[in-house]
Formats: sequence, structure tokens, C-alpha cells
Amino acid sequence: MKKHLLFALALAAAFAQPASALPTPSRKTLPAFASEQELADLFKGWSEEARRRVAARRASRADGPAMAIAKSELAQAPAAAAKEAESVTNVQHAGVDEGGIVKLHGDHLVILRRGRLFTVAVNDRQLRPVSYANAYGEGIEPRGAWYDEMLLWDDTVVVIGYSYARGGTEIGLFRISAEGELTHRATYHLRSNDYYSSRNYASRLVGSKLVFYTPLYLNPWHGNYEDALPALRRWRPGATSAEFRRIAPATRIYRSDEPLDPFRGLALHSVTVCDLAQAEMSCESAAVLGPRGRVFYVSAGSVYVWNVNSAVFRIPLDGSAPSALKANGSPVDQFSFLEGEDGYLNVLVRSSGRGEGMWGAESRPGALSLLRVPLASFSDGRDAAPPHAYRPLPRTEGHALQSRYVGDYLLYGTGAGWRRPAGAADGRPKDAPLGRVYAVDYARGGQAHEVPLPHGVDRIEALGAHAVAVGSDGRNLHFTSLRLARTPAASGSYVRANAAQGETRSHGFFYKAEGGEEGIIGLPVIGGGESAGRQLRRESAAVLYLRNRSLALSELGELEARAGGAEDHCRASCVDWYGNSRPLFLRGRVFALLGYEIVEGRLRGGRILEANRVHFAPATVELAR
Repeated sequence: MKKHLLFALALAAAFAQPASALPTPSRKTLPAFASEQELADLFKGWSEEARRRVAARRASRADGPAMAIAKSELAQAPAAAAKEAESVTNVQHAGVDEGGIVKLHGDHLVILRRGRLFTVAVNDRQLRPVSYANAYGEGIEPRGAWYDEMLLWDDTVVVIGYSYARGGTEIGLFRISAEGELTHRATYHLRSNDYYSSRNYASRLVGSKLVFYTPLYLNPWHGNYEDALPALRRWRPGATSAEFRRIAPATRIYRSDEPLDPFRGLALHSVTVCDLAQAEMSCESAAVLGPRGRVFYVSAGSVYVWNVNSAVFRIPLDGSAPSALKANGSPVDQFSFLEGEDGYLNVLVRSSGRGEGMWGAESRPGALSLLRVPLASFSDGRDAAPPHAYRPLPRTEGHALQSRYVGDYLLYGTGAGWRRPAGAADGRPKDAPLGRVYAVDYARGGQAHEVPLPHGVDRIEALGAHAVAVGSDGRNLHFTSLRLARTPAASGSYVRANAAQGETRSHGFFYKAEGGEEGIIGLPVIGGGESAGRQLRRESAAVLYLRNRSLALSELGELEARAGGAEDHCRASCVDWYGNSRPLFLRGRVFALLGYEIVEGRLRGGRILEANRVHFAPATVELAR
């Protein structure tokens, strides 16, 4: 443990600003720009400096590779990216829904797949395709757009996508009737850069409020600075970029005290809240100007953004001013964070990281620490978390770090992630553990408990007050239940031979609690040894169901895919970035979403058996009509 303590202390000393202890509770916040003129003057100065640099390089005949590098670095991200219902989504926080591929409206499942919306009736023990619609408005050319996420509020279905052709996040609003019929209402465009992450979700829903974190990367070589500010437009055929309207005045744009050098990369870290309860959707943004960063987390009251200079911004959802705190290291993904009910923010940080953009979360974690700070320590950004706020943690081997806060514990371990599962290395003793889960009582301290496992850790999920670790030994899929008592330990286990998990996304798993320490686990599976990356183009082979009884795990059975690849004449989102298979538990019934199939199962004699099946590919829905 000594080397971990030395790392934490050294890291804090190297990066923390000269601040002694955390300040007493303060209501200081980040300063906002006083006026539009002050904001314009800042951008004007950057633009003039950019022109001077261009002229100087030309004069010295150096406007060659060096200039090209400077421009490419600044343009890299935009050019590369250029009524409460029963939940069917495995969310991080109760009350904070996350954009997904399947939701429930009354007696209908609503499914987003390959650029289209589908509804399937599940009432009165029926299973029947009802309707489908393009996930984009009439007159919109969908090529170059990705429609990845869906949320549902009241009778409004919200489709969230990203359009490289139309300037950012695309928000499609659809009305769904009690009969499951879909009608396009409106489409909006929110100016943003690409948001895609291999783990996180772009959107959240808190009540009727639709929430986005969208980075906007600043480029002093670009012309009009207003083109980089948060803006919204309603789509119509022939709409132009001039129709974008600012939704963040200068007095809602804040700045950290960190040096702002646009030639080294800056971003407007924008949080947009849109009210779906309004007849005409209205949106407002707040933004923090600071170094780039791509790890963000949404609690019920705030969005937290961690930038590359290791500062974390707290941007409230109620419209009040943001605050900040200097910190060290880098979180892996949204599951590294927990805003606790005790008034503390907990963050699992690693010594280095590339954020969560694309597959940045899959890199080696390096040395690890747990940062724990009171929310009252966030202020105007000049204060830093002191060394004693970091708790060094045991280091893990492997690339894809997985973590979850369950009950009083932070649990973490590493596995294959999107890669092909790796087995035991040559020369490893036969009974040696292949993986480990570490359990840390994050609030009360104490030692980090190591739990050896015969498999890697590709997923950690809650089983009520306890947990389950899921991973591969290279050929077989293991489920190990974890009893989170005073001394956490492995409890039960189940091994599915020649299998691997078919979905890496958190939404691929669901646990349906049935009271006490009982419930049913559902998880899509594929053949053993196959890379989880196949979820991008192929549905899972089946959804596997396990019974949990006091952490003893037993197989109930599986619901299999049969249809194979249906010809759907896909025009947009023809790769399943968010996967395509889900376990679903509705009103005492059990379903599996597998590509263009929904299969219903029924429990009989301790086994789950197929009871009904429906295909809902576009041609099938047309025939059903």
C-alpha cells in the first residue's frame, strides 16, 4: 500500500494549487461574463492573435507543417465528430432516466432501431406490432445522422441523435397515442460537437426536463465566434444555420480561473435543459469556458464535468451559477461518480486517462485513488481538494475498468470490455484467480477488500443491497454474487459454458427484484470467445435469465433469437452503437428484445419457456396493418 499512498501524495502535490485545507462552506461560484461586449472582446482578441500568428509564420515561410498541426489540433474534435411508467431501463440513479433503445408507454413497448421507431402492443397477454415511423422528420435527409437514444415523457417520445450535416444534436419529438400510433411533432437542432461515448449516454430526463451535456470546442482560426455558442433552431425544410437562436446569453457563460489559451484547446462545457411540458419545447443553456474534457456525470440536481486540466465543474440543473474544484487524476466514466445523500461527491480517479469519448474509457487505468469531498467545497474554482481527500486504492491489471457504487461500497475490477475475452495466461497455476473485485467502504474508510474471482470483470451490477460481478474466463461466462457485509465476499456463482455477454452497455443488464433477497437477472449472451464488439452489427444469440435466492444463482433458461438479419432497407444509424438486445420485465411478464424480435417467456416448473414471439421489422409491421 505504500506505493499507492506515495502516488496519491505526489499527484496531489504536483497538481493541486497552493490551498491548505478545504474551505469552510461557501456560496462562491464561478464568475459569469458581465455583458455581451465583454464576451465579444475576448473572442475578438483571440481572433486577432490568430491572424498575427498566421502572418508571422507566412513572413518566416513557416506556414507549413507547424501551422497545419496547430489547426488540426484545434479542429480535431469537430472534424472527427464534425406520467411515471414502469421502468425498463437499468439506470444509475432512481428518478434520472437515461436515453435508451426501448421504453414503455401504457400497453406498448417503444423501440428505437436503425433509424426507425417501432411500437409493439403487450396488453392482455398479446404481443403484436402496431406502428413504425422514421426517427427523423419529413424532409430531413438522414444520411450522416445517427439516431441513438430515446426518452419518453407523458405522450411524447423524444429521439436524440447527432447530425454531422445539420450542426449538432438532433431532437425529434413524436406523439404516441393510447393505441400506439406514432406522429412526428417537431424536430430541433441543438448546436454541439459529437457526444458519442462507448459507455455514457448523451441525454437524461428528470421529470419533464430533458437534460444534455454538450461540449462546444472553440477555434480562434474560425470566423464568427457566435457560431460556437449554445443555440437551438426548429427544423423546417430549407432551414439554414442563420435560424439558430442563442440560448445562453453572456451572463450565463462562466469561466474558471484557469489560464484560457485557445491555441491549446478550449471548450464551452454546455448544459442544456429543455422543458417538454411546454407546447413549444423551450431550452436554456449554461456553459463554463475552460480546458477540454469529456467525462461527465448527471445526478438528480447537477451535471459534473471533469476537464483535462483536472478540474471538476458542478453545473446545477435549477439554473443557478456553476461552481468548481481543482482535483487530480481522471475518472473513467459516469460510474466513477456518486453524489451521495450525505452531501459528499465521491469519484474514482486514475493517474492518467483520455476521458470517455469513443473508447477512451477502455485504456489501462494506472494507479487509482478515491476522491471524497463535501459538496460545500465547490466554489469559484480557486480551491483544490487537499491530499487527505484522496484515498489510495489497490491497482488492477487489464484495460477496461468497471466500477459501481452499491450500498456502502465502491466496487471495481477490470475485464475485456469491447475486446475478445482473454483466458488464463500460460504458466498460470490452475486454481489461480483470473480476476479480482475490490470493495471499498467509500464513506467510512477502512481497508479495501480484495475478492478473488475465476473470471475477469466486465460488469458490476446491484442485486438489491448486494451485487454481482459478470465476466469471462476466455471461454465461459461467469456470474459471481457478492455479499456486501462487514467483510465483502463472493457468495454464489453460475457458469454458462461457451458464452460471453452480448452487450457491454449498462442498459443490457436488468435485475427484477421480487422482495427480500430474491429476484431475476437478465443479460444478453453470445458464443464464448467472441468479441463484444459484434453488438454493433449483430443481435445477441439469446437473453439468459438467472434466479437469485439469497445470492445463490441458478439458471431459469433463455429466450433465443431466430430471425437473423432482416432486410430493413436501412437509411440511417445502420450500426447498433447502443446495442440491440435487452431483457424486459413488465407487470409480472418476462420478455427479450433481440434485434427485430420480441420474445415472451413464462415461468413453469422453475424454468422459463417461450410463450410468444413477434417480429417487428418494417415489412412485418406493414403486413400486420
